[in-house]
Amino acid sequence: MILLGSTGSIGVNTLKMAKQFKLNVEVLVAGKNIDLLNEQIRVFKPSMVVIADKRDISRVNFSKVTFGEEAILEAITRAKSKLVVNALVGFLGLKPSLEAIKNGKKLALANKESLVVAGKFLDTKKIVPIDSEHFGLWYLLQDKAISSMTITASGGAFRDLDLKELSNVSVEDALKHPSWKMGSKITIDSATMVNKVFELLEASWLFDNSKINAVIERKSLIHAFINFLDGSTTAHLARANMCLPIAYALLGKINMPILEPLNLLELGALKFEEISSKRYAIWEYKDMILQNKDLGLVLNAANEVAVAKFLNKEIPFLDISKICIKALEKFENIKLNSIEEVFSKNAEVRSFCVS
Repeated sequence: MILLGSTGSIGVNTLKMAKQFKLNVEVLVAGKNIDLLNEQIRVFKPSMVVIADKRDISRVNFSKVTFGEEAILEAITRAKSKLVVNALVGFLGLKPSLEAIKNGKKLALANKESLVVAGKFLDTKKIVPIDSEHFGLWYLLQDKAISSMTITASGGAFRDLDLKELSNVSVEDALKHPSWKMGSKITIDSATMVNKVFELLEASWLFDNSKINAVIERKSLIHAFINFLDGSTTAHLARANMCLPIAYALLGKINMPILEPLNLLELGALKFEEISSKRYAIWEYKDMILQNKDLGLVLNAANEVAVAKFLNKEIPFLDISKICIKALEKFENIKLNSIEEVFSKNAEVRSFCVS
């Protein structure tokens, strides 16, 4: 496989599955965690290694290291592997997704932003999602008429915080996710619920269904529901562990234990809660975005700018949503007609949000 984002949480779990199933790792692409990358190189012995920053090349224990976006695209083209696992974070992941599909490779996609900003230009038949919610929907799908779909949310770090205190929360507080151990950006996105809007957009593109919503389920044990036209509903339950969707993305079919099964007697009661726009301001714009899915580009660009500012302690937490909403209202009527426009509009929205 070609693994993009090998030192992140998805990348680490992907390599865990690769080791378990004795899969060849031809390419490793990593960011700044060179110590972990060196350990991965020692264990998996890749043919190609690409890193983010030229200044780190001397620290990598590999004979020929390349760096940067163009090197990633070249590695995807040159590699013999037919599987690309894209676990890069942010808009940076779009070009590799396009390159993988262009080269006829199967794309195991953990990079949400690819579908969020350019879903109409990606062949979803060549995409297998690495995400507990979309995996759950896929797992449940049958040859039956569907009424709607539902995915779940944990509620993020501030799901129980008094609303009056949200304006004073720190970066450190926002990074304390109650259910998952993830990277900093996606953890912030969980706290604002932007991440769940992204997942609704992804599901809409992947399953060609806009009748999709989300509810809060605090234990993160139910990941998805399918509501069938006949009035019945099925749910997908599994422990909060990404190894299961990763294993299916890598192998297609699994006939052995991956996770410890749930004990329903230990599980106890499950509770579902509405996602309130009073706590998650972006949720008020969810339907507007689903009705014009090109707004996914606007939300992503604005959100990347805003989250970076928050992580750098330049703005308070609530300003993340304010910046996103301001951009959505400014570019409300956006229509994307080509992949080139995705990149030009992305730059335009970012410029608007920075100024």
